[in-house]
Amino acid sequence: MCRSYFIFGLPMAKKFTLGKDERLKRRKIIEQLFGEGKSVTVFPVRVQYRLYKGGLASPLQAGFSTSSRQFKKAVDRNRIKRQLREAYRLQKNPLQEKLQASEQQLALFFIYTGKELPEYGLLHEKIAVVLNKLMKIIP
Repeated sequence: MCRSYFIFGLPMAKKFTLGKDERLKRRKIIEQLFGEGKSVTVFPVRVQYRLYKGGLASPLQAGFSTSSRQFKKAVDRNRIKRQLREAYRLQKNPLQEKLQASEQQLALFFIYTGKELPEYGLLHEKIAVVLNKLMKIIP
C-alpha cells in the first residue's frame, strides 16, 4: 500500500502509484456499484461510487471507461482512459488517507461522457473537483 521512503533521513513524498489491487475488476462489485451506488457528475466526467465497510482488496478501488459509440477508434478510447487514470493516480492520496482514517472503503468508476477528445489539463481539473466532492461525502 502507501509507503513513505527516506533519503538521507528526510521523508520523501508518498509514491503515486495505481497498483493491481487498486483497480476495480470484480464483476460483483461493479454490478453493485451501478445498481446501488450513487453518482457525481462534473462534465465531462461522471463518477459512480459506493462506500463499503469491507470486502474490497484496497481502501480505494477505481475503474475507467469511455463510450465506444462516441469514439469508434480503440486508440482514442485507450488514450482517454490513460489520461483519466493518470489524473486520478496523481490526486487520489488525500482521499485514500481519509478512507483509511475512517476505516471505510470506496469503489469508484470514472466514465468519460464528452463527445470530443479531451485535453489532459481539463481532465486533471475535473477529476480534482470530483475527488473534492467525494472527500465531503465521506463521514
